[in-house]
Amino acid sequence: MALQVYIDGQLYDKENAKISVYDHGLLYGDGVFEGMRSYSGKVFRLQQHLDRLWDSAKAIALAIPITQAAMAQAVNDTLQVNGIRDGYIRLVVTRGAGTLGLDPNRTSNPQVIIITDHVSLYPREFYEQGLEIVTASTTRNHPAALNPRIKSLNYLNNILAKLEGMKAGCIEALMLNHKGEVAECTGDNIFLVRGGQLLTPPTDAGILEGITRAAVMELATGAGILVRELSLSRHDVYVADECFLTGSAAEVIPVVKVDNRPIGQGTPGPVTRDLMRRFHELARS
Repeated sequence: MALQVYIDGQLYDKENAKISVYDHGLLYGDGVFEGMRSYSGKVFRLQQHLDRLWDSAKAIALAIPITQAAMAQAVNDTLQVNGIRDGYIRLVVTRGAGTLGLDPNRTSNPQVIIITDHVSLYPREFYEQGLEIVTASTTRNHPAALNPRIKSLNYLNNILAKLEGMKAGCIEALMLNHKGEVAECTGDNIFLVRGGQLLTPPTDAGILEGITRAAVMELATGAGILVRELSLSRHDVYVADECFLTGSAAEVIPVVKVDNRPIGQGTPGPVTRDLMRRFHELARS
């Protein structure tokens, strides 16, 4: 049976799930999205994801045409229809079809799209042995231009950095902000371990406030680890004892080399491994 995709209250086979070519989500990246995970049929931190989606939409003056409760029901129904218990969910809300001009007032019928599927972002060996990443020359969008806390459909900034990483033989890349400070990777937040403390860039460094990031910070605090949000440089990354990334699709994944420099012992460290275990248990509890 073909996967069913929810669009504007209806379910369509994956091959027939279509929106207008005049939709401003396609023409201009004018819309917002969320990526979520389900474990044993339960969406991980669904409410937090919905809150962030609504915040992103509000920030770009986009009115989501259904309630959060209706969205949550539609997400769970779409998972059930597709028989997916452990999978990935992509929520998309576009501005809707309009003209070839920029004017958002000339659009109508915002599209709510729910895609559920199975996804494995990284091979298992990367979780066991760790990732190698590089620093991209493409910086994060200046917050005065497009606030990175808005999870918009315009991800070209991240894609360009991703291309840099892939050309260097890495599947992830570290992005700096306009001040040259560490921000995040192309699709994941970054954490460092130094002297037994957990360090991560603050939101004003130009990062997305990750749902998994918040969960890991809570887990670390609960384990007695001091968590500090502070401005970080590449020097801080290079001299860290450990490094790992977090994201809805990635979960918690170790980084063992940055810009060809080994981090710590060059293998996943004890704090990283412990937080990987704790997150695995939390997500699947």
